[in-house]
Amino acid sequence: MPNDSLRVGVLTGGGDCPGINAALRAVTKSLTLQHDAEVLGFRDGFRGVVDRTVEPLHYRDVSGILTRGGTILGASNKANPFNYLPRGGADVSAQVAKTYRTLDLDALVAIGGDGTMSIAHRLTRLGVDIVGVPKTIDNDLVGTDRTVGFDTAVSIATDAIDRIHTTAQSHHRVMIVETMGRYAGWIALHAGVASGADVILLPELEYEVEAVADVCRDRERSGQHFTIVAVAEGARHKGGDYVVQERGDEYTDSIRLGGISRVLADQLREPLDISIRTTVLGHMQRGGSPTAYDRNLATAFGTRAAALVAAGTTGVMVAVQDDAFTQVPLAEIADTIRTVPLDHPLLASALDVGTSFGVENDDVPAHTAAPSQ
Repeated sequence: MPNDSLRVGVLTGGGDCPGINAALRAVTKSLTLQHDAEVLGFRDGFRGVVDRTVEPLHYRDVSGILTRGGTILGASNKANPFNYLPRGGADVSAQVAKTYRTLDLDALVAIGGDGTMSIAHRLTRLGVDIVGVPKTIDNDLVGTDRTVGFDTAVSIATDAIDRIHTTAQSHHRVMIVETMGRYAGWIALHAGVASGADVILLPELEYEVEAVADVCRDRERSGQHFTIVAVAEGARHKGGDYVVQERGDEYTDSIRLGGISRVLADQLREPLDISIRTTVLGHMQRGGSPTAYDRNLATAFGTRAAALVAAGTTGVMVAVQDDAFTQVPLAEIADTIRTVPLDHPLLASALDVGTSFGVENDDVPAHTAAPSQ
């Protein structure tokens, strides 16, 4: 039922990605039109709640932003109120709760990834009523099959690998393309399969250098004088550790992954007498206009979040499971990530067409799993 006094805050936390504005638009327009609510937008994620940097969001403020990448509210991955880096890692969560009460909010809609949802769960214990909207290019949020931004990132990575094919063929090279994804291999898997990569290396499967080299040599002997390797930034060789690009207290999880493509190239130069080049796709996977799928998903998530707020259902994140929209408790999402299961059907399909994951095929449960009837 429409509630004339409904007052709702909204923020976009964590890293940026395509589709956030579409979700923000859906939340604001749906709350305004269907529930006669007042919507307040916090600037730069939880930083805006701590500092009370807030502005009214009207229907016209979110018109025309459906196709825009990024977020009109700004975001921050350094504003965890329980470890607030702008104030030396202080716990300022009480300030968040105070702002929530002072502004007389009925609920807060948090559009974000696993970090944002973990923070949201902890804030519910302080009396902040929150509904989460899942967005992250990594697709690593537990409880939902898809997150806003993932489809666009896969499309960008696929297009990049497609383009790499032509230069690899022309110069007879091994081309290693590094994707984002942190500790989950969803982007590398989907983009690698879609682009026909010969080798896909995932965080979920520690690769063996010799297995990758064997693929390159076999292709060379068969007259295919190039090899495409798609590697997730969180991939590791057997017995190895994550490759870290940067460490520092300024990052939410203290490290930034990156550089595995260069490490792999160095590992392959000794066993191979083939030219090797690397390409790190980096933040281009986060940029630009969202795909139609991400726009539609963000719109569905946003309107559902608005409906849950109006119904007084909080402490949950909207989700999609088996093509049906639902919601899951924030308690089930906090402090965990969703990695690629080794019996995933897409792995099985990739193996069936000859794709290598840098290990023996029998080490991948999907290879021997019986098809579902």
